[in-house]
Parts: sequence; structure tokens; C-alpha cells
Amino acid sequence: MRLSKFILNKILGWKVINTLPDASKCIIVVAPHTSNWDFIIGKLAYSSIGRTANFLIKKEWFIFPFNLFFKSIGGIPVERSKNNSMTGFLAAEFEKHNKLHLAITPEGTRKPVKEWKKGFYFIAVKANVPILLIGLDYSKKEASLLDLFYPSGDYKTDIVKIKSYYKDIKGKHPENFIL
Repeated sequence: MRLSKFILNKILGWKVINTLPDASKCIIVVAPHTSNWDFIIGKLAYSSIGRTANFLIKKEWFIFPFNLFFKSIGGIPVERSKNNSMTGFLAAEFEKHNKLHLAITPEGTRKPVKEWKKGFYFIAVKANVPILLIGLDYSKKEASLLDLFYPSGDYKTDIVKIKSYYKDIKGKHPENFIL
């Protein structure tokens, strides 16, 4: 925690804005996702406030020796080429643990996308966990915990509300973030 806070604040010049309680289980939506730096900043920010999160990563990265590193920092390998039910698998993971925070970038890529991936939402609904909305604002150098959002099950209504939290947040490459 101290090392993360030192690196984030003193070396990189970022701060964390957090007024939210710690949930025992949640899906973490981190946006905008426009750079590989988002992972590093997000991981340091969350760790600096004493929290740990798992994250999804391409299975291709889970080869020796990288698998040891990614597993140690919370990586969960994802087989993207097969038609797996990740929603069901991840909802079951929430059942197995007393505490689980799973970070997901809703765009699914650093490139501009018109529609966010829906998986984060349906995992939260199926697992009956809230969605922690985190914004990485490079213009202010702030990682902000925006809200602990409880999905209603009405995706079309909820996604409009969720995206509204990110309207003023600038990614490292703002041209790649489309709401």
C-alpha cells in the first residue's frame, strides 16, 4: 500500500479521489481505457487505498514466466478464441469467494469503440454484486472512485446512467474514448 501510494503520488503525480466504502464483492469498471498505462495507474491507485483487485487478461500472456507474475497480481486468464460463458464462470467465482473485486475495462480495447462490451454488467447482475465505477482522468491526474452502482437489470437504462459518470473524464488519448 505504501509503495503504491509513493509511486502513484510522489513519482507519477497522481492522486486518488475516494469517498466510497469498500464493498466485499464488486465488478470494477475502469474507464476510459485508451492506453496501456491505464493498467499501471489503476493497479497503483487501487492498491494505494489498501484494496486489491483481480483482472482479466488474454490467456496468451499466461505462459512461463509471465504467468507467475500475472497470477501474483490478480490476473485471471481468458480464452478469447472459444465461445466460453465468461459471465457464468465469473459469476460462479463470486460465489466461491467472501471477497472479490474484478476490474474490467468496458471498451475491451484501447481503440475507439462506439459500444461498450456488456459482459461487466451481466456478470454483476448474475453475481448480484454492485459495479464500482472508477475514472482515470489524465488531464487532472486523478483516479476517482465515482460510485458504487447497483444494476437494476435494465441494461439500456443503466448503461446510460453508468456512462454519464464518465462524460467529463479525459483518458490519456481522449480521441479514443467515445461515449
